[in-house]
Amino acid sequence: MRLALLGCGTVGGEVVRLLHEQSADLAARIGAPLEIAGIAVRRLGRDRGDLPVDPALFTTDALGLIKRDDVDVVVEVVGGIEPARGWLVEALRAGKSVVTANKALLAEDGAALHDATAEGGGDLYYEAAVAGAIPLLRPLRESLHGDRINRVTGIVNGTTNFILSAMDATGAGFAEALEEATELGYAEADPTADVEGFDAAAKAAILASLAFHTRVGAADVHREGITEVTAADVASAKAMGCTIKLLCIAARGADATGRETVSVRVHPAMIPLAHPLASVGDAYNAVFVEAEAAGPLMFYGRGAGGAPTASAVLGDVVAVSRNRLAGVRAASESAYADLPVRPMGEALTRYHISLDVADRPGVLAAVAGVFARHDVSIATVRQGPAGGGAAGRGEDADLVIVTHVAPDAALAATVRELRGLDIVRSVASVLRVEGGL
Repeated sequence: MRLALLGCGTVGGEVVRLLHEQSADLAARIGAPLEIAGIAVRRLGRDRGDLPVDPALFTTDALGLIKRDDVDVVVEVVGGIEPARGWLVEALRAGKSVVTANKALLAEDGAALHDATAEGGGDLYYEAAVAGAIPLLRPLRESLHGDRINRVTGIVNGTTNFILSAMDATGAGFAEALEEATELGYAEADPTADVEGFDAAAKAAILASLAFHTRVGAADVHREGITEVTAADVASAKAMGCTIKLLCIAARGADATGRETVSVRVHPAMIPLAHPLASVGDAYNAVFVEAEAAGPLMFYGRGAGGAPTASAVLGDVVAVSRNRLAGVRAASESAYADLPVRPMGEALTRYHISLDVADRPGVLAAVAGVFARHDVSIATVRQGPAGGGAAGRGEDADLVIVTHVAPDAALAATVRELRGLDIVRSVASVLRVEGGL
């Protein structure tokens, strides 16, 4: 089986290394040896250390490499939308099988790739696109196809999980924790894709598409990052027996009219310490799947890094190579359900709201009245002096309210009205609460 490798950075280099070190085992598992037909890179002269590969295999002509008749499988680890989309569509239409780790492309225009796969008759595998080495997409795509999945909740970005875990452990603020993550190599020089939730949103779209047999794109995902999470938020979560995680949540259920829909969102949320995801620390990933017959399932492991991602890539290479040797192909995209995506305003969630209010009689009644007007029920209220200081009447006080489940639009409207009250000095923070607290 002849492979065209597109990209030879951190992941691509590990793919080359593992192909070399495990060549005999891989050949035995597939039934034929794997050979690299060529490696497309941006710059030919770059120092690649002691990578075990013939320098003559490197080329800057990715499209030319893809079009070669002796290429059976195209492995793409370049990332980005273009030119990767054009390369992979060309390969798939030509009947070649494709293995990709490109979550951004799959979330942005997975439809084009799946349509090209159907046209060419090859395979499209992308286990490495979500949660690195964790075997997650294949179970959703194959193992659980006899079941109905109702909800997928996950920590799918290692950088943000490291930052939030550090804030929880040390009491540091966001900026300090981000600086530590950058120094340790967990955060990129430009961490925007991670800390603003773009990376997690792309993965959420892929998970929802597979879980609910519906095409879900990045534009369908409600996205919020962690840059507004403060040390005070983390302390407040601890006081409630919770921790804060950046969650991707994909849920299936009926809307107000009884029509079945899906909801897909990424945002920071408080979860109780008893929840399976609460103990996932450092840069690890974990995904909690709730299926009707199988019940709750937990997938956990390293979600990023060269070696873990290369492991997932090679797993896909083995699968598509076996299929090509046997003259078969994997099941095509399953999007038969074609469920509408519910707007974020209709998503059912809970809010944790911290208010700085005037410390005088009648404040709590006025605040409660706002919640009542928006048909939002209050679960708990905690009141104390402003800043958590000693008890005793002062000018301001802190009021922390946790709601019962309500539509997000009603909760957001409640917060907007609270901001306009004279007795509310400020809305210090708003965080969603998930996980059955």
